[in-house]
Amino acid sequence: MNNLLQLAQSSYDYTYTTTSSNTDPSIAAALSVGILLFYFITIAITYVVTSIFLGMIFKKAGVPAWVAWVPFYNTWKLLEIGGQQGFWAILAVIPFVNLVSAVFTFIAMYNIGLKFGKSGAFVVLGIFLPIVWLIWLAVDTSKWNNSLGEPSRAVEHNPNATPPAATPPV
Repeated sequence: MNNLLQLAQSSYDYTYTTTSSNTDPSIAAALSVGILLFYFITIAITYVVTSIFLGMIFKKAGVPAWVAWVPFYNTWKLLEIGGQQGFWAILAVIPFVNLVSAVFTFIAMYNIGLKFGKSGAFVVLGIFLPIVWLIWLAVDTSKWNNSLGEPSRAVEHNPNATPPAATPPV
């Protein structure tokens, strides 16, 4: 019996090997870099397309188009032209508060749609397909009407604001 026990223990291989992957680590690293590169290129293209069309919307609303290229400030101005407080753009980075910020962004999108003469249901497109919503409003021939929807909070739309006085030539 002792010989049988000794034979059983001596024939068992205690080394741990796995055959779940036969991929070379350098190939896995190259694949990871490729995926990350694709991800960053996609983000850059999305940012550029969004900024171009948001700039077109801002131009129609009387806001300088360059504002669309500045992160956070573009959302701040989007909220303001939609009649909401711009600070919700900054609070959007705080967990759980960002849900409230999203609601105010959707309300602003609703008001922006109204100012362009769209129906109230047009905001559904903005909620589920925001890039399509942006492109639609940017290339559409509709004009900005600040009297529709909630009044814009953007300084550019303040009816009491006086334009800067021209300086006399010296």
